[in-house]
Amino acid sequence: MLLSCPSEFIALAERLADAARPVIRRYFRTPVPIDDKDDASPVTIADREAEAAMRALIAEAFPAHGILGEEYGNERCDAEFVWVLDPIDGTKSFITGKPSFGTLIALMQHGRPILGIVDQAITGERWLGAAGRASTLNGKPVAVRACPDLAHAYAYTTGPEYFDDTTLPAWERVRVRVKAPRYGCDCYAYALLATGFVDLVVEAGLKPYDYAALAPVITGAGGLCTDWRGQPLTMTSDGRVLAAGDARVHAEAMRVLAG
Repeated sequence: MLLSCPSEFIALAERLADAARPVIRRYFRTPVPIDDKDDASPVTIADREAEAAMRALIAEAFPAHGILGEEYGNERCDAEFVWVLDPIDGTKSFITGKPSFGTLIALMQHGRPILGIVDQAITGERWLGAAGRASTLNGKPVAVRACPDLAHAYAYTTGPEYFDDTTLPAWERVRVRVKAPRYGCDCYAYALLATGFVDLVVEAGLKPYDYAALAPVITGAGGLCTDWRGQPLTMTSDGRVLAAGDARVHAEAMRVLAG
C-alpha cells in the first residue's frame, strides 16, 4: 500500500471533477428526462454524460487502470489501481433542484481507497483527500470537530427508507440517542463532517461508488470512516458505513449499532 498518493493521480482526479462540473451545471434545474434503472433509482443524461467524460480521461491517461462506475459498469476491476466513479451521488436531490448532491471520484489500490474527491458543481466546493496528506476544501485544509458523545452529536443519514428490516432498528437506536438526527444530504453530509459541521453519518446498503471517495476525505480531516464493525472500507465492504469526526462518538455509535 502506498504511504502517499502520487501527484499525477491527484492531478487526474482534479481533471475528472473539472470535466464533470460543466455537464452537471448545464442540466441542473432544467427539465431533463428521468429514467428508472433496474433497482428503481433514477438516472439522467447528466449522470451519463458526466461519467462518460471522466472515463474517457482515465482511459487516455492510465489505460491499464480499472474503472468501476455507477452508470457504465466495470472495466479491469482486477487491476492494482481502480477508479470508482459516481457522477451524481444524490440524483434525487439533483432532479428536485437541491444542491446537496456531489460527484464522487475515488482511486482504489488493491481494493482500498487512497484518493477521494467530493465535488459540488453548483456551489463550487471541492473536498479532496489522499493518502499522506491533509484533506482540503478548495485547497484549504479542513478538520473535523470534537464531540464527546452521541448526546451532543448532530447525525445524518440519507433517509430511513434506505435501511432494511435488519439495519433500520440499529439506526433507530442511534437516532434516539443523538442530539439532532438529520436527513437527505447524501455525500454532502460526509463532506460537512470533514469540515467540522456534522458529527456522525450512519448508512447501510451503499455500493463502492457511494463510499469509496468518502473515506480518504474524512480520514485526512482527522475523522473515521469505517464499516459498522470499525473495519476499513474496501471494495468488498458490506455497504454499512459509519463516519464520525470524534473517535469517542464513533466507538459509542458502534456499540449502539451492534445492539
